[in-house]
Amino acid sequence: MTASVNPFEQVSLDQLRQRTSMKWRAHPGDVLPLWVAEMDALPAEPVVTALHDALARGDTGYPAGRGYAEALAEFASRRWGWDGLDVARTAVVPDVMLGIVEALRLVTAPGDAVVVNCPVYPPFYSFVEHMDRRIEEAPLDLQGRLDLDALQDAFARATLGGGGAAYLLCSPHNPTGTVHTRAELAAVAELAGRYAVRVVVDEIHGPLVLQGASFVPYLSVEGSERAFTLTSASKGWNLAGLKAALLLAGPEAAEDLARLPEEVGHGPSHLAVIAHTAALRAGEPWLEEVLRALDGNRALLADLTAQHLPGVRFRPPQGTYLAWLDCRDVEIGEQESRGQGRGDAGALAGPAAMWLQEARVALSSGHAFGTGGAGHVRLNFATSPAILTEAVQRMGAALHRVAG
Repeated sequence: MTASVNPFEQVSLDQLRQRTSMKWRAHPGDVLPLWVAEMDALPAEPVVTALHDALARGDTGYPAGRGYAEALAEFASRRWGWDGLDVARTAVVPDVMLGIVEALRLVTAPGDAVVVNCPVYPPFYSFVEHMDRRIEEAPLDLQGRLDLDALQDAFARATLGGGGAAYLLCSPHNPTGTVHTRAELAAVAELAGRYAVRVVVDEIHGPLVLQGASFVPYLSVEGSERAFTLTSASKGWNLAGLKAALLLAGPEAAEDLARLPEEVGHGPSHLAVIAHTAALRAGEPWLEEVLRALDGNRALLADLTAQHLPGVRFRPPQGTYLAWLDCRDVEIGEQESRGQGRGDAGALAGPAAMWLQEARVALSSGHAFGTGGAGHVRLNFATSPAILTEAVQRMGAALHRVAG
C-alpha cells in the first residue's frame, strides 16, 4: 500500500453493502451504519496472504504454540518500547471479553465487586453481571479522564466488609477515546495495591492511538505485578470475525494464570491465531495508513460537527476510531427504537433513536454505556470521508427539522 492510498476509500458504499457482518445487516439498506466497531477497509495484505496460504496447505486444525504471543511481544517492543512481555505468562483465549470473564473468575468469587469507569463499553456490565459479580461505578471526570478520587471511593465500597474486588479498566477508553498516561496508570496501580483490588485491563484498542498521544501497556507500569491484561489484533486490523485474543499476566499473577482451565484454550480459532499473528508481525504499514486516515477523519468530524450539529459537543478522541458526542444541550424529545445488538443493549433512546429514524444514520445509544451515557451517542468514524460527511449532513438536517 502506498502512502497516498486512504484505506477507507478502497471500498465503495455499494461494495460495503454486500458485506454480511453485523454492521451492514442490522439495519435496512438506506441506513448509513456508524455504530458497531467494524472498519470500512480491506484487510491488510499480510493477513490475506497468511490465511490464503494456510487454506492452501490445509492448515485448518487446532491452534498450537506461542507464535501469537511472540508476535505481540515483538510488536510491543517495536511500537511501545516495552520489552517486558513474557510469553510464558500468556494464554490464548477466544476473545477479549471472554478472556476478561476468565480473568475475573481467577481473582474474584460470586458476589464480589467489579469496579468500572462509566460511561464504558456496555458488555462490561452485561458480562460481569451474568457471572454473578456486582458492578461498582467510578465515573470519569468532566474531561473524560480517570477520576482518582472517584476510583478510591469505588475501591473502598467494593472492599467494604472484606470481600474480594477487581477493577476492570478500559485502556484506551471506549467510548471516550481517552488514552491514559503513565502517571495515571501508576496512580491506579498504587490505589489497587492499597485496597488489594485486582486489576484486569482491556487493551484491545492499544494499537489505535492517534497523533498526539502514546499508549502505555499497563503491565509496564510499576505496581502492576498482580494484574492481567487482555488484547488482540481485532480492533487494530479489523479482525472481529476471526476470534482469538491473548491473556497476559503480571509476574505475581503467574500462579493465578496457571489455574486457567485448559478448555478455555479450546475456543480460539487456529485461522484466527494465524491472522492475528500475521497482523502483528507484518501489518504495521497497513496500520500506519489506517492511523493517518483516522487522524484525517477525526479533524473532518470536528469540522462537520461544528458546521452541521450546533449544540452537540465533541471532544476529539486520543485513541480508537470512536467519537463520543454529547447531545444533552439539544432538544430532541424521548424517541425510542429497537434494532442494535451486541454492545448497544438492543434498544436505542434519545438522540440515537432520533437520528436512526429521521436521518437514517445508525449510532450507538449512550444510555447503554452506564451512568453518564444518557444524552450521548457513539459514532464510528473508521469510514470514508464521503460517508462520514453524508452521515453528519443527514444528522444536521434531521436535527434542524426536529428542533424547528
